[in-house]
Amino acid sequence: MRLRLSWESQTVTWVKKLILRPSFGWQCLGLVNWQLYLDLQGRAVEKSGGLRSSFLKATTTTFHHAINESEKASYVAHINNYLAEDKFLKDFLPIDPATDALFDLAKDGVLLCKLINVAVPGTIDERAINTKKVLNPWERNENHTLCLNSAKAIGCTVVNIGTQDLVEARPHLVLGLISQIIKIQLLADLNLKKTPQLVELVDDSQEVEELLSLAPEKVLLKWMNFHLKKAGYQKQVTNFSTDLKDGEAYAHLLNALAPEHSTHSTLDAKDPTERANKVLEMAEKLDCKRYLTPKDIVEGSPNLNLAFVAQIFHHRNGLTDSKTTTFAEMMTDDAETSREERCFRFWMNSLGATTYVNNVFEDVRNGYVMLEIVDKIFPGTVNWKQANKPPIKMPFKQVENCNQVIQIGRNLNFSLVNVAGNDIVAGNKKLIIAFLWQLMRFSILQLLKNLRTHSQGKEITDADILNWANNKVKKAGRTSQMESFKDKSLSSGIFFLELLSAVEPRVVNWGLVTKGETDEDKKLNATYIISVARKLGCSIFLLPEDVIEVNQKMMLTLTASIMYWSLQQQEAASDNGEISDEIFVEGRENETGLSGETSDVAVDSES
Repeated sequence: MRLRLSWESQTVTWVKKLILRPSFGWQCLGLVNWQLYLDLQGRAVEKSGGLRSSFLKATTTTFHHAINESEKASYVAHINNYLAEDKFLKDFLPIDPATDALFDLAKDGVLLCKLINVAVPGTIDERAINTKKVLNPWERNENHTLCLNSAKAIGCTVVNIGTQDLVEARPHLVLGLISQIIKIQLLADLNLKKTPQLVELVDDSQEVEELLSLAPEKVLLKWMNFHLKKAGYQKQVTNFSTDLKDGEAYAHLLNALAPEHSTHSTLDAKDPTERANKVLEMAEKLDCKRYLTPKDIVEGSPNLNLAFVAQIFHHRNGLTDSKTTTFAEMMTDDAETSREERCFRFWMNSLGATTYVNNVFEDVRNGYVMLEIVDKIFPGTVNWKQANKPPIKMPFKQVENCNQVIQIGRNLNFSLVNVAGNDIVAGNKKLIIAFLWQLMRFSILQLLKNLRTHSQGKEITDADILNWANNKVKKAGRTSQMESFKDKSLSSGIFFLELLSAVEPRVVNWGLVTKGETDEDKKLNATYIISVARKLGCSIFLLPEDVIEVNQKMMLTLTASIMYWSLQQQEAASDNGEISDEIFVEGRENETGLSGETSDVAVDSES
């Protein structure tokens, strides 16, 4: 019996190494086949009290989720249209919507990664996607990890979706993710930066501010009602379902946008299905692909109607440039501010708060979403009895919310010199960015501190992160080092690639790495770094430009995210009796200067 227990204990120890260290697993592939590995992994999970890899967890589904076949057919048509010429996927397309081919193809993760790049080009460096015809479980998991982290980085909500869900291609979750990705693609131009002509929908600067804070689908409704009103249509369209079921709004909209194809026969049709069919025929004359059926219109399918209206907008928005010059003078954000707003917006949305942020500078002004974000990061710190829930019409109620946000920041020792809730309500961009940066940084440092069970409760500093990264690269036999998070040599990308390789040797393909000397080479390395880090498991929201220009805030978050992933593996390994790398290195006495340099985000309302 003792011998048996000892063998099982050793087996659990060995399998934990496989789970926690993919590189170790690859060394052992010659010893076991994957089926045996999976069997052993299941036994290890039982023995360890629940320790499991994110992509090898139990496959139980309690509830049956109905699939909307019309939506599935529409998404399949979209995929067949936009990915038909893809070098890898063309062998698998077109997909037959009447079968489960969509879900079978999604299991390797390639399709979803490619679809993300269709929605927001350049999000994923496709060199980082594993595209062999047959992928092993590790490679498949890497693709799904890359997909989910990239989906978060473009604004998808993936809080309740894991890599195992995608490996199994659970239909309702796969379709839900595809729906979000396609929606982001179709609504990408429904904002004033991409389509400044939208300013025609409003009359004054105050309405412009309101337009900036609207969700893209709300902007689409506003655009639709703008043209319907001009066309003399008396009803107000408030949704993409019941208000469109009779087809009348579509008929008036298309007659207004495309008078050359205008016809009274559409409105004269008595049967809603017949009218819906005529609407689709007219839309096809504008090159709108038929992704929905007359039945979908009559039944009021919200997702498919939204997609249809978005298509009409893309092909014929009917707007003019009469006000765009005036509007351009109002848009004063520099490129870095715009990138940081984007970063914080997607980070905030990734936390799973109830309120979805469409524009940071506008949406935080009532203070409520800030309270939600703070509560997600530090549960229990918000006094919800004193919080005012939207819609908030009285300005002093907004100030009350923002005052509580500022007070919580001060309790967390944020640097908030001469700052009050009024500054957030007023939409002071500099102060909002500074507060959110401190919130993000504090969140990351707390995550690291919570992992550091052997740190005797010491606070993690920026210097610790920098020292850890330099030490990790040095131990891997590399020569690159960074002096600070604004070290200009970081723009080549070499240091971060060496760091990623140090924490997981097989994740970087050095045959794809450039010397990072020219602007083009730096861009290639930067895009590869971001995708490799996401593929590894890092949840990051920066852009290649942040690496190339060495944005020190983003350099800190990138390094800390890699450190967090690495220490997660080490902590789990140490729980099993293995020795972890030491985090602190000599030179901690210098941390004060470095930490001050990197984290100097003091907010002074008078500056």
